[in-house]
Amino acid sequence: MDVGIVSYGAYIPRFRIKPEEIGRIWGVDGKSMGKGLMINQKSVPGCDEDVVTIATEAARNMMARVPDVDPKDIGAVYVGSESHPYAVKPTASIVAEAIEATPDMTAVDMEFACKAGTAGMQACMGLVGAGMAKYGVAIGADTSQGAPGDALEYSASAGGAAYLIGSKNVIAKINKTLSFTTDTPDFWRREGQPYPLHGGRFTGEPAYFKHITSAAKKLLAEVGSKPQDYKYAVFHQPNGKFPTRVAGMLGFTPEQIETGLLTPNIGNTYSGSVPLGLAAVLDKAQAGDRIFVTSYGSGAGSDAFDITVTDAITGYKRENAPTVDKIIANPVYLDYGLYAKHKGKIIMSE
Repeated sequence: MDVGIVSYGAYIPRFRIKPEEIGRIWGVDGKSMGKGLMINQKSVPGCDEDVVTIATEAARNMMARVPDVDPKDIGAVYVGSESHPYAVKPTASIVAEAIEATPDMTAVDMEFACKAGTAGMQACMGLVGAGMAKYGVAIGADTSQGAPGDALEYSASAGGAAYLIGSKNVIAKINKTLSFTTDTPDFWRREGQPYPLHGGRFTGEPAYFKHITSAAKKLLAEVGSKPQDYKYAVFHQPNGKFPTRVAGMLGFTPEQIETGLLTPNIGNTYSGSVPLGLAAVLDKAQAGDRIFVTSYGSGAGSDAFDITVTDAITGYKRENAPTVDKIIANPVYLDYGLYAKHKGKIIMSE
């Protein structure tokens, strides 16, 4: 059975803040900070936006592109995030009801730092491949946190993407997927803490780069492919610098990652990072294009995917929902005061 992507949808809040505005408040050269991270601006959720609204909007865009798919045939909904609005109350059940999925399904929230969305895709592949579900929905979405004045504040942003996984009318076949996971404590947030902590020296080499290169090299070896066999490549993008560097380490070119590299203009959407990058690629991909994808989640692990766009893309109604480029267009810029209000750093008294 060929299992893969039947549809997809994305959503990114329209609000933005620039690194220099953040740096202005903390007496830091924010422009240099942004340049070092390769981040020009980051997305900020609206005052009434959270992971539920972002995931729902992405899922509705996903369903709009497949009007012939009955939502009652969706047998699983997985929402991956590290900023679910409830500690005890699933996001997934709210999203499932919002898209009118059948109650006869499984729904659960997933968490593995920034790779929970791709982990959901793998879970849906298993259910569909086993015949336990006709379709599964996997969503990666976040309104990520960064403590005031911390380096994370320059990158932590908001956005998400949703994927309908199935075996009929597949627009992008997932040929192979695998993972690489270790206990590497590079980033964490305990229950009740508002902001995460990061392990400094663990963040780069033993965490991000080790896991992505390990998963990517193993996948290339198992499918017998080389970087030049792919039209596009998408890697987890906590900033613009890391994915650019890891692509070069693996032998991919800047041209291969350019389409899916969104962080410079929207920041790090955490669980939405790779799903959004892949959505940007699918907005432009043509039949026969091959896509290489590797996510990363702190703690730590990577999921790698070998994907081929099928002939079904020609009849797919991409025009029924906004592309990532259109969603990103026409931003509204905030000063730090409005940004703090949007992020709940300032709470209005009643």
